[in-house]
Amino acid sequence: MTPAARASAGIEVLADIAMRKRPAAEALKDWGLAHRFAGSGDRAAIGNLVFDGLRRRASCAYAMGDDSPRSLVLRTLVSSWGVSPEAVAALADGSRFAPAPLTLEELAGLKRELPADAPACIRGDYPEWLDPQFQQAFGAQAAAEGAALATRAPVDLRVNTLRATRDKVLHALRRFDAVPTPYSPLGVRIAAGTGPSRSPHVEAEPAHGKGWYEVQDEASQIATLLSGPRPKQQILDLCAGAGGKTLALAAAMENTGQLYAYDSDRLRLRPIFERLKRAGVRNVQVLDPGNAEALAELEGKMDRVIVDAPCTGSGVWRRRPDAKWRLSPQMLEARLAEQRAVLDQAARLVRPGGRLAYITCSVLPSESREQVDAFVGRFPAFGIVPWPELWEQAGISAAPPQSADGSVEALQITPRGFGADGFYVAVLQLR
Repeated sequence: MTPAARASAGIEVLADIAMRKRPAAEALKDWGLAHRFAGSGDRAAIGNLVFDGLRRRASCAYAMGDDSPRSLVLRTLVSSWGVSPEAVAALADGSRFAPAPLTLEELAGLKRELPADAPACIRGDYPEWLDPQFQQAFGAQAAAEGAALATRAPVDLRVNTLRATRDKVLHALRRFDAVPTPYSPLGVRIAAGTGPSRSPHVEAEPAHGKGWYEVQDEASQIATLLSGPRPKQQILDLCAGAGGKTLALAAAMENTGQLYAYDSDRLRLRPIFERLKRAGVRNVQVLDPGNAEALAELEGKMDRVIVDAPCTGSGVWRRRPDAKWRLSPQMLEARLAEQRAVLDQAARLVRPGGRLAYITCSVLPSESREQVDAFVGRFPAFGIVPWPELWEQAGISAAPPQSADGSVEALQITPRGFGADGFYVAVLQLR
């Protein structure tokens, strides 16, 4: 396909997403099935164009004075892909499979610089209704933090120390220019591509099949390290999902002690069994989803309870940019209620002197420090362990940046400060 045909396809997919209100990945998959002539490189380029357009939808629409799929694609070619307005005009010549010729207004929009006094939610490419939360979390840096969340994310991997070393994984992935992550001692990073280039399919590599590594963003790795897993402990991963953190915890425990994996959703938990086997994990007991009796047997016995709580996913907008535009106040309220419920459930499971790690992939204060403050109000026997102390205990040699919200109690990780996804980590000890 020509670049012009790819641009037309991107417009078509964005129009489908807007009309049917569905996830971008689903729309792109259906487009590929209906256009089997498109090669893998074409599909990757179209996907990048769609996702980059969604990442910067607010600023693109503001500059163009229009939020139509056509305007988003044309502006994305300029603002994200580095194509000149004149080259976009030449591409959109109205020929077969190409977008229609530009209007004078469109050409002016492609040349327009975003003004410095544009609203923070425009410069930061986040929904306007979330501006109070961004201002509360980041103050004058709200736009900059939002803009960092509107960039492409690298491919981060966690080395499985039960099977391999970081040097071994770096060597296996050397053709992808893999490098160590700056903070996690277990992390390997492959830089994000630009323009139409696609990220490597690392889960198809032989090293992944051997269990040498798992795909896991560095922020998630840091969160697991700060939770303080140690060999021979009794640990519960209360919202285990597909098992990403469970695998990391098992490796940190050196396959000793007892690690329980639980999730209320049977479908989310199903992939964990294959992943445990591939990783060589032997100290995990997977509890039946929804089995309240099994959890009751653990009350007051856990050295660590890990709560990777359900949340809005605002911290992973780099990877799922369409999600930020589908998010609603009602969806946020539902997540907040779920978080309160799972925290109350977790509190009963911690032994005296044990710790509860509350983790979200969010940057919204209502899902992070406000939840923790409310939890301590309900359970005053829990106290927050300052995150710099946890950083030192975790043995992370690199000096950390400042928490994005300025806190010295819980840690707010963001792409702007850490180069990783947005994660919130609060560790509370039961006195």
